[in-house]
Amino acid sequence: MKELGPFNMKGLKENFADAQVSVVDCPDLTQEPFNFPAKGICGKPRIADVGGVPYLIPVVQKEKVYDLNTVAKDIELPGAFILGAGAASSKILGVNAEVIEVKANGRTGELNFVSCLRQTLEKHYGEKPVGMGGTFIIQKGKAKIHVMPPEFSACPLNTDEDVNNWLKFFEMKAPLICQPVIVSRDPGFDLRVEHTHCFSHHGEGGHYHQDTSPDSVQYLGYLLPAELLFRIDRPQETHLVGRD
Repeated sequence: MKELGPFNMKGLKENFADAQVSVVDCPDLTQEPFNFPAKGICGKPRIADVGGVPYLIPVVQKEKVYDLNTVAKDIELPGAFILGAGAASSKILGVNAEVIEVKANGRTGELNFVSCLRQTLEKHYGEKPVGMGGTFIIQKGKAKIHVMPPEFSACPLNTDEDVNNWLKFFEMKAPLICQPVIVSRDPGFDLRVEHTHCFSHHGEGGHYHQDTSPDSVQYLGYLLPAELLFRIDRPQETHLVGRD
């Protein structure tokens, strides 16, 4: 895990005015501002990519409903603490482990925080896929977030423009607590290589796209590399629409 720090640091420096990466003991995530149901990210970290966008777009397949208890058994961690945008999971063993702490302030490049991390990993590891999950906070600033409408689209969503016209976009304010899933590259499993959802204690949250206040934004993240990747119920017919 310690080898990941220098490479993340290099990539972050290219996209943020100030960046720090270090290996630290995971903080108690049951405390403010996280309020997670488990203390830390540790044990046997694994990524589960379940289903896929083709089950939502162009037409929703409502029968695709997943039981997270079953998913935990499928990844050989029954009772696991599942964290992320429906993808990352870690087995809690009662004690915290070391994680990668990432701090980044003042975005100077075009990449969002998650894309910056993923592309840095991809550049270094090349053909070897590396996955990470965990949490980060947008401590200051605002972010572009989308939420799905309360009803699925009655018309097929065939293009990214169709999808964006159906989704509801908002600018939301910090602090936002985010749960990213990152895989440096898709080894041919039709993965969603970046996916991040966020929530807050002031009633805002959704799917993270990008901060909208680059000069003032502040990120603080705690991430852990995954040991294994599980692909569950992969769509037989796929496409690249709606993957942002």
